[in-house]
Amino acid sequence: MELAHSLLLNEEACNQLGEVQKAEFIFDWLRYLEKLLLATSRSDVREKQKTLVEQLLSLLNSSPGPPTRNLLAKNLGILYSIGDTFSVYETIDKCNDLIRSKDDSPSYLPTKLAAVVCLGSLYKKLGRILGNTFTDTVGNILKAVKSAESQGRYEIMLSLQNILSGLGASATPCHRDIYKAARSCLTDRSMAVRCAAAKCLLELQKEAIFMWSTDLDSVATLCFKSFEGSNYDVRISVSKLLGTVLAKAVISKHPGSASRQSIRKVSLEEVLELLGTGFLRGTSGFLRASGDVLKGTSSVSRDVRVGVTQAYVVFVSTLGGAWLEKNFAAFLSHILSLVSQSHPKATQTQVDAVCGRRCISFILRATIGSLLGEKAQIAAAKDICQAIWKLKKVVDAVMSDSNLETRLGSTDVAASPHMLVCALQELGNLIHSLGTTAAPLLQDSSTGILDSVISVILHPSISVRLAAAWCLHCIAVALPSYLTPLLERCLERLTVLKSSPEAVTGFSFAVAALLGAVKHCPLGIPHGKGKIVMALAEDLLCSASQNSRLSAQRTQAGWLLIAALMTLGSSVISHHLARVLLLWKCVFPVSPKDLETEKSRGDSFTWQVTLEGRAGALCAIKSFVSHCGDLLTEEVIQRLLPPLPCAVDLLTQLSSILKTYGSPLKTPSVVYRQRLYELLILLPPETYEENLCTILKELAADLTAPDIQVAASTFLLPPLCHQDDLLILSPLLQETDHRFIEEQLLLGSGIACGSLEYDPYTIYEKGVEGDSVPKPLPPTLSVISSAVKLFGVVCAHVGEAQRLLILEQLLDSIKHTKGPRQQVLQLHVVSSLSSFLKYVAGCKGNLGPEEMRRPALALVMGALESPNPLLRCAAAEAWARLAQVGNDGAFTTALAQVSFDKLKSARDVVTRTGHSLALGSLHRYLGGISSQHLNSCVGILYTLSQDSTSPDVQTWALHSLSLVIDSAGPHYYTHVEPTLSLIIMLLLNVPPTHAEVHQSLGRCLNALITTLGPELQGNNTSFSTLRTSCLLGCAVMQDNPDCLVQAQAISCLQQLHMFAPRHVNLSSLVSCLCVHLCSPYLLLRRSVLACLRQLVQREAAEVSEHAVMLAQDSSREELISDANIREVGLEGALLTLLDKETDQRLCHDIKETLNHMLTSMAVDKLSFWLKLCKDVLAASADFTTVTCVDTMQEEEGDKGDDASVLTTRSDDKFHPFTNPRWATRVFAAECVCRIINQCENAHSAHFDIALAQEMKKRDSRNDFLVLHLADLIRMAFMAATDHSDHLRLSGLETLLVVIRRFAAIPEPEFPGHVILEQYQANVGAALRPAFTSETPPDVTAKACQVCSAWIASGVVSDLNDLRRVHQLLVSSLTKVQAGKEALSHLYNESASTMEILAVLKAWAEVYIIAVERHKNHRQPLKTTTCSEDSVINGSYSSDELLDLVHTDLGTLSRLWLAALQDFALLTLPPEFASQLPVEGGAFYTAETSDNAKLHYYNSWALILHATALWLTSTGFVADADEGAANLSRPVTPTSMCQGSSSGATVKSPEDVYTDRFHLILGISVEFLCSLHSDATMESITACLHALQALLDVPWPRSKIGSDQDLGIELLNVLHRVILTRESSCIQLASLEVVRQIICAAQEHVKEKRRSAEVDDGAAEKETLPEFGEGKDTGGLVPGKSLVFATLELCVCILVRQLPELNPKLTGSPGIKATKPQVLSEDGSRLVSAALGILSELPAVCSPEGSISVLPTILYLTIGVLRETAVRLPGGQLSSTVAASLQALKGILSSPMARAEKSHTAWTDLLRSALTTILDCWDPVDGTQQQLDDISLLTAVTVFILSTSPEVTTIPCLQNRCIEKFKATLEKKEPIVQIKTYQLLLSIFQYPNTVVSYPYIYSLVSSIVDKLQEINMRKPEDTTELQIFQEGIKVLEALVAVAEEQHRSQLVTCLLPILISFLLDENALGSATSILRNLHDFALQNLMQIGPQYSSVFKSVMASSPALKARLEAAIKGNQESVKVKIPTTTKHTKNPGKNSSIQLKTNFL
Repeated sequence: MELAHSLLLNEEACNQLGEVQKAEFIFDWLRYLEKLLLATSRSDVREKQKTLVEQLLSLLNSSPGPPTRNLLAKNLGILYSIGDTFSVYETIDKCNDLIRSKDDSPSYLPTKLAAVVCLGSLYKKLGRILGNTFTDTVGNILKAVKSAESQGRYEIMLSLQNILSGLGASATPCHRDIYKAARSCLTDRSMAVRCAAAKCLLELQKEAIFMWSTDLDSVATLCFKSFEGSNYDVRISVSKLLGTVLAKAVISKHPGSASRQSIRKVSLEEVLELLGTGFLRGTSGFLRASGDVLKGTSSVSRDVRVGVTQAYVVFVSTLGGAWLEKNFAAFLSHILSLVSQSHPKATQTQVDAVCGRRCISFILRATIGSLLGEKAQIAAAKDICQAIWKLKKVVDAVMSDSNLETRLGSTDVAASPHMLVCALQELGNLIHSLGTTAAPLLQDSSTGILDSVISVILHPSISVRLAAAWCLHCIAVALPSYLTPLLERCLERLTVLKSSPEAVTGFSFAVAALLGAVKHCPLGIPHGKGKIVMALAEDLLCSASQNSRLSAQRTQAGWLLIAALMTLGSSVISHHLARVLLLWKCVFPVSPKDLETEKSRGDSFTWQVTLEGRAGALCAIKSFVSHCGDLLTEEVIQRLLPPLPCAVDLLTQLSSILKTYGSPLKTPSVVYRQRLYELLILLPPETYEENLCTILKELAADLTAPDIQVAASTFLLPPLCHQDDLLILSPLLQETDHRFIEEQLLLGSGIACGSLEYDPYTIYEKGVEGDSVPKPLPPTLSVISSAVKLFGVVCAHVGEAQRLLILEQLLDSIKHTKGPRQQVLQLHVVSSLSSFLKYVAGCKGNLGPEEMRRPALALVMGALESPNPLLRCAAAEAWARLAQVGNDGAFTTALAQVSFDKLKSARDVVTRTGHSLALGSLHRYLGGISSQHLNSCVGILYTLSQDSTSPDVQTWALHSLSLVIDSAGPHYYTHVEPTLSLIIMLLLNVPPTHAEVHQSLGRCLNALITTLGPELQGNNTSFSTLRTSCLLGCAVMQDNPDCLVQAQAISCLQQLHMFAPRHVNLSSLVSCLCVHLCSPYLLLRRSVLACLRQLVQREAAEVSEHAVMLAQDSSREELISDANIREVGLEGALLTLLDKETDQRLCHDIKETLNHMLTSMAVDKLSFWLKLCKDVLAASADFTTVTCVDTMQEEEGDKGDDASVLTTRSDDKFHPFTNPRWATRVFAAECVCRIINQCENAHSAHFDIALAQEMKKRDSRNDFLVLHLADLIRMAFMAATDHSDHLRLSGLETLLVVIRRFAAIPEPEFPGHVILEQYQANVGAALRPAFTSETPPDVTAKACQVCSAWIASGVVSDLNDLRRVHQLLVSSLTKVQAGKEALSHLYNESASTMEILAVLKAWAEVYIIAVERHKNHRQPLKTTTCSEDSVINGSYSSDELLDLVHTDLGTLSRLWLAALQDFALLTLPPEFASQLPVEGGAFYTAETSDNAKLHYYNSWALILHATALWLTSTGFVADADEGAANLSRPVTPTSMCQGSSSGATVKSPEDVYTDRFHLILGISVEFLCSLHSDATMESITACLHALQALLDVPWPRSKIGSDQDLGIELLNVLHRVILTRESSCIQLASLEVVRQIICAAQEHVKEKRRSAEVDDGAAEKETLPEFGEGKDTGGLVPGKSLVFATLELCVCILVRQLPELNPKLTGSPGIKATKPQVLSEDGSRLVSAALGILSELPAVCSPEGSISVLPTILYLTIGVLRETAVRLPGGQLSSTVAASLQALKGILSSPMARAEKSHTAWTDLLRSALTTILDCWDPVDGTQQQLDDISLLTAVTVFILSTSPEVTTIPCLQNRCIEKFKATLEKKEPIVQIKTYQLLLSIFQYPNTVVSYPYIYSLVSSIVDKLQEINMRKPEDTTELQIFQEGIKVLEALVAVAEEQHRSQLVTCLLPILISFLLDENALGSATSILRNLHDFALQNLMQIGPQYSSVFKSVMASSPALKARLEAAIKGNQESVKVKIPTTTKHTKNPGKNSSIQLKTNFL
């Protein structure tokens, strides 16, 4: 293929190739040429132009296929437009000659067509340059139309379109001729030609004025004709033409109308009238229609009506939203009048009426729903409401007319029900889509929407009543706050108007619809409403028999209410179940005998009522089974069953009852059947086992009943076919944007589409397509589909004999009928059989014995050859299922063989299509059957797919081939190449008019790419050839005019991109995707987005760049302007699309795509993304609110671009988003939160304003989130104050995220302040509206969370500013105090629980923060120097915040305790349910406890923490009754809140505390011991902090200390927390609690010892019992021992951080040579905490007990020391070493070491421990350990100083210690020496001489030697200076310790050394800083020694005059220098502390 990539065609390479390869090669060259020409310079092109033109024209003569001819033509056009144009006339003549040629042979046709295409392309590209030739050309082409076949006509139309587009206005002379030709083609028998003609006319109308002026009527009539018998594509094209022409007629300004009087101005009324004519009369014209009208027969064909409907939508869309807003009233009245009674013919039958209404609804939905913004929609809703009022008045007038005759006659005319139905449904849809933004509309009393809807509930027509009920349903879903009031109003009307039949049905519909809305409203309705509805339903059922006029209505209403009530779910129904079951039992006779007597007694009317009642009861039970599945216990099922046999009995009797009473019972009996079947489908078949055979017979009779005339295959079969197979059938079965109206064409003429009045019981069910009205089919149809479903189940469960009998009976019934009736029967029977096979296959069942196969086969075989394609499709599926359940290889092979034989012999299309699909299905269900089979199957399908005489056969065969490829998988490899070349050949040759063949080819290619998979990346020749072919195939399909083929191309490229991303040209793929982003075809848009979604996961940035480059490349005229990519990028275009799109799946994909793009690009393109979100949010924010926030911004001195929002508002041109819907705005707000999260993981400057500003200065391209804070706040504010509740929630969430992320960032310009502080007014303003009384609880709950976060964040330091937000919380607290009574009754009780708990949680958070700040400020931080004002601010706000809370603390604490008690009750296991209070808890009611649980789970943790803190602050000694009097809320009768319900027993304060203590402890332990995976970190930490707070106070500690089991239990729970949660903060918090538990135990032991000593003061000491663990045996029992549990827990922590501590791991209990390690900060903290706890343990034990734990504790402590003794710079100790030394000190100084019972054992153990430490220096396994000497020496020193002398004074240990000190003194590192001196100093000063003297004797001499050595060579640097100073300190200490007689010798040693460092005044001036420091140090020490040991001092001075002289000189010099230097000394010296003390001393002297 590389050879094809050249400017000229490589002819020799081309000629060597075979037929298919040659075509491929040429196509590839043409594709390459197109790109090359655009990139080559003009001169190069001209050079080779001649040769190129020749090559292209020779290709033109060689019969090129459709894609090749299009490319060829395109290239010719480009070539001439770039190169010279002089030879173009020659080319045009050649083409014209080819077209004129008389050769009509099929082989010559492609050349003719290519010539036509070339002409089109040349004129399109070169346009007016060719102006003078075009009349001949057009004439020639038009002449050719007359003789051309359909492909020719198709290409000619498209070519004319191109010519017109190129020539523009200069083509005027030919306009009329072209118009005539296109007219005839517009009603061509080929659909593709019609589409092409429509495109041609669409181009023509741009310049041909007559089309939208004088000839407007005939254009319209022509389009109506074109709609007749049209398909979907034709309707799309022609409606576009008609809509555009009419729109042009309305808006055109006629040029120079004075000169041309002939042009008449067309008014809007005329245009609408014209469209209306098409809708009402179709194509029958005005005159011809009259005869039919008189007869009243003709009715418009449905396809015309649907086409006109689409034209209406195009007409309005072309005129645009602004036009619609202006003319809405006129438009609405016209649209509604189409179904008014003034056109009786349009709605003469119910079927017509339903279809007509559908069309009207579609027009309204598609225009109002997608063109108008929310404000305009609200205005439209008002207009619709006016229309409803008007229609209502007409009805009232007629109804009140006293003359009964006129009244009866005119009801039909005036009370036009259909107009009302359409208006009500659109009103419902409108409000539904507006959501809570529609609130102002409903509050507007002048419009009176609710009144108008409720008033028409009494309309005489049932369909209007249902529509009104549905409209109420929509209002309630959109505005949940209206649900309860509406329900109450309807229930009240229903109760009052019980005697009016219309009211009973109307209001029962309304109540049912409203009950159905509850499941869409998370806030629900009050629980009590269920009781009211149930009571009312019972009342209606009981009173039904009292009044015969009302009995039918009341019966229906009663059961409808019960059925609707079931949708509220089991929590409501469980209370009413018994009564429902009782009613169910009473509705059927008890025994068959009773049924017989019924039959003999009744009359027609009673039977009608009875059947109605029983059908209703069946429906109610069906509703129960489907909505309350969890109540279906064994017991309930047993109570459900008894009436079933009787219900089945009645089924068998129906036919005889019908015979007796005639037609009035026909519909009720059908409905009864359907209800029973539906219920049985839901119940498990075991429940009606006895009746299976009876039911099966009835089903068979139903399916073959003689009176069914209509074959409605399209509703029965699609569910039974495979979804993929439906693609080869009519495109109507595929999803399109027009599905809503296209459905009626699918069903066929005699059948109505679904509508609510066919089954009122669906009004409470969830709509199938999301929000639209339920559309049940007529009962006669739905009973069939239920029967088919049930047949599958029942047939699978009856005995085999019975099954065989039924199948044969069905087969016979088909044989014995003829004609259309036979088709109907066949359809029903095959559907039932398919349903049965599908059910059996689903249960992995078996068909049964051999003889079962024969009838089944015969039935399926017959259907495989049925003329109905849908039936063939279902039969192919059944064929494969048959093989699947036959489960026998031979049988499968036989089935395949049957198909092979048929395909070989048969020639008719039907057999060939049916059996080829059957083969594909077999492969689909049974995988690769066998390789030989595969070969023959592929062979046959190859042959069929090349049968060009029948596109149908090709389509089916190729589809089947795609299934075979899919299922064969790798086995297909051998066939890949031939299949691929077959696909390419067909793609290059099948005419574009056969789009369905191309679609199947696309599916084959897709399957092939999947089969090849990653192999496509391969570089060897075979794979690269395959890859090139695949890409080529995709290219051919991309150029196909059919949208579905383009969709296939995109999904193939998507697959290729997944497997071989490097080989897919991303830029061309992205440009193709952008072009189709706004395609009118849903499936194409879906595949575009599926592909985009995949691309952006890998390379979002590239995709985005390609899209923008494409948008800026203006040469691409095909880019659709809808997606405004140039302005807002691909991301903005996707957001716009999201706003317009209604398809759920598409919206989901758009959101996913945007999320992926945001994740990978938001940080880099921060401003762009934030601007997008801001534009979406600001585009619809109310102008007033935006301005208000801006003025506040300016007051606050904000530097942002405040005016920007205002300017964008005022000038609509620049605004990229016009009126986005609330859902899009919610998405934008969510995106803002995501952007903030993304920035968290990026550069730290995003959250540091100083750094961000600095980096921005360095490079202006840098962009950081913190610089956009003003925008973030503004977006959050706009969202939080919107009308839409969803958006308010998102806005508050955004605000919360902003506060949490930005609260701590300081403001560099105002030190001590933070950057958020300037936005406090905005935050306050955003929160205030959420606390108004009408705000829904979920918004208030969210706002509480934001309030507490804001107060807790500490942003606001001034108390008065904080009060604004604090006041909001106070107001909600008052609301909570008012109790259950005062809360709103609009929502379910659990909603108020949610709100109350949110308020309490918010207060808890504030209180916790206040207490924390208070604590932090009490700690002595005052000494730190920080700017005064911040200290003042900080310290005040901390206490003041606490004071703020303090005022409400009394109330809060009570409420918190009540909430915790509720939570404790709700978390009890189900078996304690009987003990729960009947009336519920403080904040929940018993009935709604399930819903309430969730809210308690969300908030209990912080409330628990706050309560614990409060109890701590009172120290558990507060007055138990404090403030009870001033608490106004009704207190719950629980132990928590004082005073039990009876008032008899009053608890003592002690009991109250105990209860509270156990409540908190119980909740915590219950939660911590069974942590679920979804438990949040917040809850766990809050819980642990609560326990910490609890144990901070003596009283709870004494409780835990005295109850050992409780302590152990707690420790075990904490151990589990530590094991299951990795987070270090949780582990640290747990360890803190452990420490407190051990403290509590210590206190308890001490207390016991103290009291024992006091009690036994007189007795002998020996008799004292042992307290503490281990008593007098020293044994610790696991599970019973607190110490053991603690040890377990600490070992767990230590071993996890330092695995080497575990002897099992290291393999030996001894020491292993390991390198010491530094732990992470968290790890060090955990280890330190654990060691702290270990050191406390001996104090909890008895002496014997302490002996048993000591070895473990010492092992762990020394182990930590050993493992972490790392040398750190500066001789510091690592934090873990410090902790282990601290722990050692604690252990060694334990009183147990000295207690007589344990003394000796302790001494032994401690000696061993010291030995272990000393061993650390020794080499292990011959390697020296690299431990830190200082750490180990310090440990030795701790031993020496902290234990009793006998531990360390035994000679062997003492000598080793001294050795270590000696060795260390010899070390070269100065820092080691310094530390050693410091340690020795502490040992020398030890008071006990037994310990210190040996060290002094051994070490002093070497110290003196060292000092003298330094003395000799004078210190040179600060470290030596320090060593010297430390050495001198040691000697001074010795002087102090020494005995009197030796002291003089020491002083004599010391003085000369000190004096030798003194300098006289001359030397002092020139000395280095080191020497000067030495001088100062020596002088100061001499000043101290002199007075202390004056006699020795004097004698030394006397004996050495030189020393004396030196000393005096130094003192003198020093005093001089002090005078001079006092001001500057501190600056120069290193150590100001020491220096200042020296000054003081010398001055003092």
